[in-house]
Amino acid sequence: MGSFTTADGVTLAFDDIQPPGGAERTILLLHGYASNRNEGWRRTGWYTAFERRRMRVIGLDQRGHGESQKFHEPEAYTRANLAKDALALLDHLGVHRADVFGYSMGTRTALQVALDAPDRVSNLILGGVGGKMLEPAPPGRGASIVEAMLADDPETIENPMQRSFRYFADEQGEDRKALAAFAQTQNPPLDVGAMGALPMPVLIVAGQRDDSAGDPEDLARAFPHGKGVSVVGCDHFSAIPHALTKATVFDFLDGLLDDPFEGRF
Repeated sequence: MGSFTTADGVTLAFDDIQPPGGAERTILLLHGYASNRNEGWRRTGWYTAFERRRMRVIGLDQRGHGESQKFHEPEAYTRANLAKDALALLDHLGVHRADVFGYSMGTRTALQVALDAPDRVSNLILGGVGGKMLEPAPPGRGASIVEAMLADDPETIENPMQRSFRYFADEQGEDRKALAAFAQTQNPPLDVGAMGALPMPVLIVAGQRDDSAGDPEDLARAFPHGKGVSVVGCDHFSAIPHALTKATVFDFLDGLLDDPFEGRF
């Protein structure tokens, strides 16, 4: 556990866990919205699973979350800024190249890291997303999550997914004003053309019941070396701790997912 301050003055909290005897590879973990490194990765068993595979595990609390610095201005949370934070952390730790794994909101940071610095990403893993990531956001989506974060009584939130995020934020003790600002951030559309030129293998994995994600295979086809896997019986929240999700990620890192579109778990 530690913290550092970026060149532009943002203080970020992180974990850097190295297995006894040295690591065989390094992975950077980027959590989802209203989560943090402890809830998103440690409690769900990912830290332990990677350590058992002799991997160096770097978990970042993205700005506005966990123990990292909070801002109440939407412009602080652009995708470009989040990616710069992640790369600054790798620089701080002296890591030139790593596997990068983002879940939900963290996938956009992970993808931007790969687009900004493709030579620094060995393998890219995008969890909890699918083909809907390439579609325009539904009208009013940002405004409704802002309302959910700022509501006096979460029981008044009608949308079940947004109500879940609000309860989750409360359980984690997150700064809801910071999360509301995060949700108001304006980002340019993803550069699908640049995604189609990425050189690294890319895994997209999501729960089969994750209606917010869409089909992982649809997103995988945007990458030259993309692989899409749906995990049966899981939704957006249950997929991340699931053993089948871990098995999928490890098979991918081991190069065992040879035909991404032939069958599903």
